Amino acid sequence: MLSSADFAAVLAEPVVAHALRLTAEVALATLALHLVAGLALGYALSRPRWFGRGAVDALVTLPLVFPPVATGFVLLMLLGRRGPVGAWLAERWAVEVVFSFWGVLIASVLAGLPLVVKPVQSALEAVSARLAEAARVLGKGEVEIFLRVLLPNIRGALAAGLVLGLGRSLGEVGITLMLGGNVGGRTTTVSLEIFNAVSGGEFERAAVLSLLLGLVSLGLFGLLKRLGAL
Repeated sequence: MLSSADFAAVLAEPVVAHALRLTAEVALATLALHLVAGLALGYALSRPRWFGRGAVDALVTLPLVFPPVATGFVLLMLLGRRGPVGAWLAERWAVEVVFSFWGVLIASVLAGLPLVVKPVQSALEAVSARLAEAARVLGKGEVEIFLRVLLPNIRGALAAGLVLGLGRSLGEVGITLMLGGNVGGRTTTVSLEIFNAVSGGEFERAAVLSLLLGLVSLGLFGLLKRLGAL
């Protein structure tokens, strides 16, 4: 059995403290990016018959069906120092994605993004036609229609998608392992720290961190149930 002293001792370790701080920072940034990208992509995909819609839909959905490690490898080839995108970012902006905070953030955002976009898309497809048309008849512009008519009617789906996306991002390992590199004290998240603890035979440490993530997951589940009642 784990005691409160064991729990406190593990959380006080410098590497674990950094992993907790990094995970919190990445989670907050991910939530903000999911909100913006989820709304933008969900709205775009809810609009029928525009060039490239199928390709965008496939790219958004890909992280749900493609193995995370394979997804991470593809991104590594694109965003690494010798990759076409990574080389351009390093030369033009002096930004290195791999083995950095940015790599961890990209992995987190991509892992959970489909779970935000798809509920928003479905909700908009269900309400946009009749409500938007009525608003247009009343002379409302597209931006006003989205902000004052559509958005209030999809807030439940948006909130649920954000919760699901955040939960998926917190548990991400495969893509993060490829882009972040699992560098202790630098790019190691709580999920990767659990992986490291199990690999090193430190099961008590892994149990403490798993319990912590479990409590966060239960909190997200409770929030999701409350949102479902809205």
